[in-house]
Amino acid sequence: MHTKKVKMEAFGRLLDIMDALREKCPWNAEQTMESIRPLTEEEVYELSDAILKNEPEAVCKEIGDLLYHLVFYARIAQEKGLFDIADSLEKVCGKMIFRHPHVFGNSNGRTPSAKEIADTWELVKAKEKGGNKTVMAGIPDAMPAVLKALSMQEKARGCGFDWEKPEDVWDKVREELEEAREACGGKDAAHREEEFGDLLFAVINASRLYGTDPEAALNKACAKFRRRFGYLEENTLKRGIDLGSLTLAQMDAIWDEAKAKGL
Repeated sequence: MHTKKVKMEAFGRLLDIMDALREKCPWNAEQTMESIRPLTEEEVYELSDAILKNEPEAVCKEIGDLLYHLVFYARIAQEKGLFDIADSLEKVCGKMIFRHPHVFGNSNGRTPSAKEIADTWELVKAKEKGGNKTVMAGIPDAMPAVLKALSMQEKARGCGFDWEKPEDVWDKVREELEEAREACGGKDAAHREEEFGDLLFAVINASRLYGTDPEAALNKACAKFRRRFGYLEENTLKRGIDLGSLTLAQMDAIWDEAKAKGL
């Protein structure tokens, strides 16, 4: 692995490249924070995908791509006289030092456990000067719903608002399932939507309590469905059958073949 000096030189090279691109490349020169934001979102998902697939080389590449975007935002802000990359780095350094007194010398001599740190994380953040006024204020409205639910639940846990034991959550899941079932018997679409939302929130909570990432779990379920449905399509074509002409029972039989093959 590289020394700190080499790492700093590499980061400095990235800053130099950004300066050159901003000054000499017409496309880079006309970009704004708003115009590159969708591209940044794409890069975040690409990094997440590489992590989920356990592909270290891809993770390495995607980290670089994301760093490039962060430096891009800072360069645009610098041009407007708002701040530069050093300001961003100083802010995050100050934040991390404040949140970790057991590492940086302001503790009472006892190092808390990882669980104790996690359990009080939001309370520590609430004490920060200039921090969010409420625990949930830092959660973006635009965040995908599964991730937003998970983030809210984690923040609540950080304030001590959580189930005492993971198994306690199942009564809530069953309660929400029954309420969603009842709502489907009526004609109130808004009420059905509300109850399905409550049910999904409860299932995500259960997943979190048992140490399972609900986003990763759902992604794997989607991938499995894609494989099995692909098998269904492929095998109807091989047999010269139109997929739309099959009965549900016939499709289920081919679906079971896919399951038996481990797809």
